[in-house]
Amino acid sequence: MAVSTNDLRNGMTLNLPEGLFNVIEFQHVKPGKGGAFVRTKLKNQRTGAVIERTYRADEKLEQAIIDKREMQFLYRDGSEYVFMDTSSYEQLQVETGLLGDSANYLKEGDDAVLQFFGTEIIGVDLPAAVELTVADTEPGLQGDRVSGARKPATLETGLVLQVPLFVNPGEKIKVDTRTGEYLTRA
Repeated sequence: MAVSTNDLRNGMTLNLPEGLFNVIEFQHVKPGKGGAFVRTKLKNQRTGAVIERTYRADEKLEQAIIDKREMQFLYRDGSEYVFMDTSSYEQLQVETGLLGDSANYLKEGDDAVLQFFGTEIIGVDLPAAVELTVADTEPGLQGDRVSGARKPATLETGLVLQVPLFVNPGEKIKVDTRTGEYLTRA
């Protein structure tokens, strides 16, 4: 579906000859002399690379139609993650590489929204924060109350992040899925 550069919005996905790109930022510029143009910042959906492009005003670009499906993560099978469509109950096996960093926050039974372009998975929408159990870290010591001091902790999904000194193995913590940082105890 063709869309005009005047109708661009943040988060819109474009199907350009170079690949699929998400609009991160756009600015409509009308100089005093010459024609108007649109400056854009685009992020490649597959590689994550960010490019800047300038288009004439009212130039037509191809908009990608992204299908979002709610899926439940069932289990891990070797290097693949098995999801179930919550509406049709079909199972889908997904390579770890297609999930990107999202794989660090998925545990069995969690819901996620998978983004499809045709039959290809191009992204995963997760909640802003998830609760994960600390699998391994140095035990907190009585008196460790230094403000801001951190130690590494391995979570149940294999993710390693910095947590405060008072966090012990077996505790549930909240982790921000956008930044990968510790938020609070659960």
